[in-house]
Amino acid sequence: MRFEFYHEGLAGAPLLSVDGTVEGALHLSHWEGNGTPEELRADTSTEIALNFAAWPRREEWARGVQVVTNNHFDADGVLSVWAVLHGERALALKNELVPAAEAGDFSEFPNERAVRVSILLQGGDNPFVPGVCSPLVRHLAGGGKVDERRAYELVLPEVERVLTRTEEYEPLWREGWAWIERTLDSFASGRSRVSEDASSKLSLVTLARDLYGEGGFDPARHGAPYTALAHNARGELILVATPFNGGWAYRIDYAYYSWAETCTRPRVARRNLSGLVGRLNASERGRGVWKADRSELTSAVKFFDHAGAPAASRLEPDEVAAELREALQGQAVSVFT
Repeated sequence: MRFEFYHEGLAGAPLLSVDGTVEGALHLSHWEGNGTPEELRADTSTEIALNFAAWPRREEWARGVQVVTNNHFDADGVLSVWAVLHGERALALKNELVPAAEAGDFSEFPNERAVRVSILLQGGDNPFVPGVCSPLVRHLAGGGKVDERRAYELVLPEVERVLTRTEEYEPLWREGWAWIERTLDSFASGRSRVSEDASSKLSLVTLARDLYGEGGFDPARHGAPYTALAHNARGELILVATPFNGGWAYRIDYAYYSWAETCTRPRVARRNLSGLVGRLNASERGRGVWKADRSELTSAVKFFDHAGAPAASRLEPDEVAAELREALQGQAVSVFT
């Protein structure tokens, strides 16, 4: 088999769609609506690909398929494509491949190497940024910007070395790693805090003030510190309160794995938060606006200014958490699929 990044010229051809879901293709994917065989299913597409590599029926099931494809570029996509193409060699590296995919797609912290591999392949710990942000791709391309097709061409020959000799790439992962290490330390030291409410399955996260300022995290420009949040918050819903402009920037997210069709990680129900949004807006009295938000795969609600940028709410984290808990009490839910 060979890899081609998906393009319209492949439509109707016999294809094995890995990670993404291309219509009409065979699927090895955890994305919504996939047609992956039941016996191969797993939480990441990389583990699904490894299950395929070890599957006695793989030749029969994929008979006639010569092209492996994907329709986006990220760590789990690269690793799952590589696993399909390299079969037995990939199975020998399962303990490196699966954790790196979990770090990339779910912002988890299985171990230091896994997170560093994810940083190399997709840049930082934000799984929701489109396009190519990979420091490894940028390095291999001589600093120039490339599209997703070219990114695969550059990275696939490097995957085994990235997995087994990650320390050799330190100049490329060092900056992203330092930020993750700093945010994790803020939780370990108690400067950033998590309060769990088991009955509502809600985590209230209050981020440390010293993460911000010159050279630090800016909620108006950066995504959330996803790895630190995923590593420390246990709720199905995560209310993130960030000190910002004399008040608090807010976002409410579902658990960071919850966008995928998972097997071992519990499915997470999407909630009706329209009543919550209305009550919070009444409390704000025009200082900004709370809105339902699906701009990221797991985002639910955010607080914006009237131009649509992150804004500083005057409501305190405990106030917002109390309103959210009340909204969740006794609410009928449906599993997101």
